[in-house]
Amino acid sequence: HLQLVESGGGLVQAGGSLTLACAASEWSLDYYGIGWFRQAPGKAREGVSSISSNGGSTAYADSVKGRFTISRDYHKKTVYLQMNSLKPEDTAVYYCAADLNYLSDYATLQAYEYDYWGQGTQVTVSS
Repeated sequence: HLQLVESGGGLVQAGGSLTLACAASEWSLDYYGIGWFRQAPGKAREGVSSISSNGGSTAYADSVKGRFTISRDYHKKTVYLQMNSLKPEDTAVYYCAADLNYLSDYATLQAYEYDYWGQGTQVTVSS
């Protein structure tokens, strides 16, 4: 099955930036929508952003609009989440997930629609 490898997490000061990457370890991502989710201690999992398989549609949680940008590189089989103006409340474990549905212009933030998940990467934003 599809395997996803995440990277780019770390410790950053409030107002700083980080870029997360989600790469397919073995398979192509051409037919997958990709989503980013996060979960902070004691809080529910939250859909952050997603991008459709053809890259034509994106979705963002209201809490990150204007600060985060999702993109994909088909040649590198990698999806990125550029995070700017980070806030302490962005601190969480971030997961990428892949949705195989062959709907090329479909981007969803509903976790149950995703079939494969990465291992997660910790993002910590200090005050």
